[in-house]
Amino acid sequence: MNTTEEEATLSTADLVAAAETPVARREPTPVSPEPVIDSKESTVSDEKEQLAPLFLASSAEDFRARWDAVQISFVDDPKQAVRKADELVAQVMKNLAETFSAERAKIDAQFNETGDAATENLRVALRRYRSFFQRLLSL
Repeated sequence: MNTTEEEATLSTADLVAAAETPVARREPTPVSPEPVIDSKESTVSDEKEQLAPLFLASSAEDFRARWDAVQISFVDDPKQAVRKADELVAQVMKNLAETFSAERAKIDAQFNETGDAATENLRVALRRYRSFFQRLLSL
């Protein structure tokens, strides 16, 4: 995964500030057209359904490798390691937001083209949001 200089310095505080910025003033974020896949499967305990994947397997692997590097660097420079950990968490959160933003844009595009989004597409989208929501609450 190649990161730009902006991504390398993104922090969780930056994400909070961006969320507080009015939408009209935000810069558009480029979204990867890659499908979303997760190498790990999990289930919702009360519904026994498979949760929708959130990351490409390669992206998840890259994030894990980068985390390992951050953790190893703690011995030599704890302060820098904590800053890098914050940046990595921010990048993971940004990646998730971009994934859902791209999916929402697809639904909006379908709605704009046909005047009505297919109920099945909306059902699938809602299931993905529910899956993500339940994962966040279970952390």
